[in-house]
Amino acid sequence: MRSRIFECHVMHARFLPRVHRFVYRLFMLSVDLDELPQLDRGLRLFSVNRGNLFSLRERDFLPLTEPAHNAAPTGECNHYGYTLADAPTLKERVLAYLEAHQVDPGVGARVELVTLPRMLGYRFNPVSFYYIRNAADEPVAAICEVTNTFHEMKPYLLSGDMLTSAGFRHRTPKFFYVSPFSDVDVAFDFKLRVPTDRLAVQIDDYTGADRTLTTTLAGPARAFTDGALALFLVKYPLLTLRVIFLIHWHAMRLWLKKVPWFAKAGRGADQRDLYRPHASLKREK
Repeated sequence: MRSRIFECHVMHARFLPRVHRFVYRLFMLSVDLDELPQLDRGLRLFSVNRGNLFSLRERDFLPLTEPAHNAAPTGECNHYGYTLADAPTLKERVLAYLEAHQVDPGVGARVELVTLPRMLGYRFNPVSFYYIRNAADEPVAAICEVTNTFHEMKPYLLSGDMLTSAGFRHRTPKFFYVSPFSDVDVAFDFKLRVPTDRLAVQIDDYTGADRTLTTTLAGPARAFTDGALALFLVKYPLLTLRVIFLIHWHAMRLWLKKVPWFAKAGRGADQRDLYRPHASLKREK
């Protein structure tokens, strides 16, 4: 089985306009999407598209509709040619997204999703990664899907021409409200190594030539078993709740340090190409 679990250290370090740093540990599932039925049948503590201690629901990822048409009625076509009634699998949606962006991984492509699981049904994923390989197991693309605390989601594509010997590298304007302490038009700089027996990701924020923030995520692979899940339940209780708590706790500390903040409603026109837009954006249309 190719699916595994990465046990990771996460580090956030802000450089400007105030210095702030914190580190914590977590685990992320690394799921070969072709193995979802096998994982659902073979594990007691993990389920797919149904409740369990740990679970993954395909509907939580890469929504079908364009952001402005999230509430489209069943049967209305979306950007990728599916109807909502078709309910394609997550792998089909990933491949359709690639096709819409002129990326062809070929027949037999594999998709590896690295993400936080739901825990007792609770979901919050600051970021998920999709690594796409062709039938020869060569990396052809990656997608970084960022989610903010408003549950808006935005995918960023890293295509094959962005692949170097060190992995995928891409700098692009963010145009997304991720943090009140980071304006929406700063640049994301992605550095994603193709996972092997270790995960290594770095995402930096740049304002012009200045790196203002860096986030790293790194750790070794473990077997995807009930035993590992039980161990991680003890080591990382209330995993997803802890992540959302840390986000708000350190936001309060940045506010106390008088780091300038930006209101979400203040730059609505510059928040682009996102899924599941918050009501504040819909009101601005």
